[in-house]
Amino acid sequence: MDAQAVTQALLTPDGRADPYPLYAEAHRLGPVSAISDGWYLVPGYAAASQLLRNPAFGPPGPQARTPGQPERPALALMSLSVLESSPPGHGRMRSVLSSSFTPRRVAALEPAITSAVDTLLGRLAGAGEPADFMEEFAYLLPVTVICELLGVPHADRDWFRPLARDLTAALEPLAGTPALDAADTAAGELAAYFTRLIAGRRAAPRDDLISALITASDAADAPLSGPELLANLILLLVAGFETTTDLLGNGTAILLDQPQAAAALRSGTVTTAGFADEVLRYESPVQLTTRMALAGDLAIHGTPVPCGSQAIVLLGAANRDPARYRRPDTFDPARKDSKPLSFGAGAHFCLGNSLARLEAAIAFPRILARFPRLAAAPSGRTRRDRIALRGYHTLPVITGI
Repeated sequence: MDAQAVTQALLTPDGRADPYPLYAEAHRLGPVSAISDGWYLVPGYAAASQLLRNPAFGPPGPQARTPGQPERPALALMSLSVLESSPPGHGRMRSVLSSSFTPRRVAALEPAITSAVDTLLGRLAGAGEPADFMEEFAYLLPVTVICELLGVPHADRDWFRPLARDLTAALEPLAGTPALDAADTAAGELAAYFTRLIAGRRAAPRDDLISALITASDAADAPLSGPELLANLILLLVAGFETTTDLLGNGTAILLDQPQAAAALRSGTVTTAGFADEVLRYESPVQLTTRMALAGDLAIHGTPVPCGSQAIVLLGAANRDPARYRRPDTFDPARKDSKPLSFGAGAHFCLGNSLARLEAAIAFPRILARFPRLAAAPSGRTRRDRIALRGYHTLPVITGI
């Protein structure tokens, strides 16, 4: 099986459902493999880490769009955000966002997160048997938290959830026309909503992230433009919701499937941070990203890469690289020095990683404490049919309450 065959297999329904055997094939080919002219596959941990940390490789952005392809509002919106930007715009945006989205601001959310977790666990307990963990908890907690951080009014939070989910199709390389149409509609509605919210915060600032970002941008030597501020606020909403939902769902599925891991977390034999890190490594919410060579004379782990070439960075494969991890296909929350690449690395390292980890650190122990007899429901679980974002659509559980 060559790199092109591996890539094509990953695009099939079976490959999306269980990519790990194909990742093993990719590792046998080497840390970097040529797929076809101008395209490379990067499954190796060291190679992926090196590439992601090199500013000469950046997101493909709008310049990589197929000639003649119509402009999609959702894709255009994402292209204005820090997620899809390259130097010098990326550094300017990142500086403004980092000055407001601080560890102190995230840490201050701990009481609100704890309260939200307990409220949602109560909702889960009252949902009947079986209850869908995704519907009753994993989707709701991140939306509640990110809206609390941004300053979105309580009355609007239920409205956000389906729109945020629809917009994530813009992050999927295989999204079809119906999904992209829904993403475009969501982008328009979210842009209109945040435009009004930004105007309101300019007139009457509050103690929330929207107000802080407006203030930081206005004070910066190179502030965010209006469209950039809008795009980055929407990105924070979507990214803060989607990846954390999948972290919670993937982690809870592991607790259901591996009683020894649940027992170790309950007893304190492993830390919540260690457990969350291993969930991120073993079942990364983000499975892949792409990068383009923005200059000449570049190489990925010793493989020369011409300017304009693109690399598919298999984060899920890098996190299971046998050259980096002993027994990579075994879930081991006691691993030392794990450092999964699930949140990226380098200049594009995810701003919201600390928030996702905090939510997981609070949620997992409280789930086990509230439901000591938590079990998987016989009805079975379903995964979402995605290649970039890996998570569950439904995760039925029996709470035992």
